[in-house]
Amino acid sequence: MNGDHPEDTLVICRALGGHPGATAARMTGLDGDGGDYAVTVRGVELAVRIPWARPLTERAQIRAEVVRMYREACERLGVAPRGH
Repeated sequence: MNGDHPEDTLVICRALGGHPGATAARMTGLDGDGGDYAVTVRGVELAVRIPWARPLTERAQIRAEVVRMYREACERLGVAPRGH
C-alpha cells in the first residue's frame, strides 16, 4: 500500500480520516476492523484509525476495501479517481 499507492493513502486520510490538511500519509497497520495510518499535518505526525465499512476476515478483502475507500474519498473531495 505505502510503496504502490502513497497518493491514494493521502486521499483516504484527508477525506475519511478527518485530516483534510494532511500533506503525507502512510499505513502503519491493520486488522479485521480497520486500518491504522500516520498522517502529517503542519509538520506533525498523528496517528489515525479508519474503520472498514464492515469487518474483514480474509486478506483478499483488504484490497477491495481500500479501493472502495479510495473511491469514496475521491467522491467526498470532488476529485477524479485514477484508474486501478
